[in-house]
Amino acid sequence: MFSQLVDQVKQQIESAGGEWGVVLEDLQTGEEYRWNAEERFYAASVIKLHIMVAVFGAANEGKFNLSDTLVLRREDITTGAGVLQHMTPGTRLSIYDVITLMIIQSDNTATNMLIDLVGKKRIRDVIKELELNNTTFYNKLQVVPYPLKGSNQTTAGDTALLLKRLVTQKVISWHACEQMIDIMKKQQLNDFLPSNYPDPDGEITGSPKSWEFAHKTGMVTRIHHDAGVLYRNGRALLVSFFSRGLETKEAREAMSHIGQAIYEYMER
Repeated sequence: MFSQLVDQVKQQIESAGGEWGVVLEDLQTGEEYRWNAEERFYAASVIKLHIMVAVFGAANEGKFNLSDTLVLRREDITTGAGVLQHMTPGTRLSIYDVITLMIIQSDNTATNMLIDLVGKKRIRDVIKELELNNTTFYNKLQVVPYPLKGSNQTTAGDTALLLKRLVTQKVISWHACEQMIDIMKKQQLNDFLPSNYPDPDGEITGSPKSWEFAHKTGMVTRIHHDAGVLYRNGRALLVSFFSRGLETKEAREAMSHIGQAIYEYMER
């Protein structure tokens, strides 16, 4: 029962401590749980979802094709997550591949390349158009010295709203939403909510996946987020978990237990 899942989530976040923003929604039954859903958190890498939408939107308007290539410049390279910082300047990648790296590896260099491609104003305009009223975008990632114009912020509620619009194909186009969800399903950073999930391919190679989790994480010092849509048994559950004030080990432990409860709920 959904109420039992909510009780388990409440128990875990209370035991973990820190501050949490939570949204759970069963997209089949419509049952929903919200806790501090409009509390603003530093967005960390969750802001990359908004950048992805802005890039897909610009492509849909004919500004460029997702198959067009970007050149990795030395001045693009920044630290933190991702593989592009280790690649040779002059390397060419399709815009689609740069988006993929931004999402599945949380690549900061890829992110900044895409911000330069569409511009900060367009990303802010997309946030406004989607009525994500508690979300702000100001800065590129890992920029030194750090700019003082403001911080990228969002909420569990705004992130859940963005995810729901993607899942229900109410952003840009049906095809664009399908592409974005497909990219998110390839996520390689899986050490929060799905950290204890079994191999989705099971024992039979080529068989349908037993579950898929289209999600995006975000992590900086004492900030840990994981938000997405879990698909299992023909059902879909929207989850948006934001935390502040916990060390990484504590956040991972709490989210792994929550993720397990979510996975078991989807068996019923």
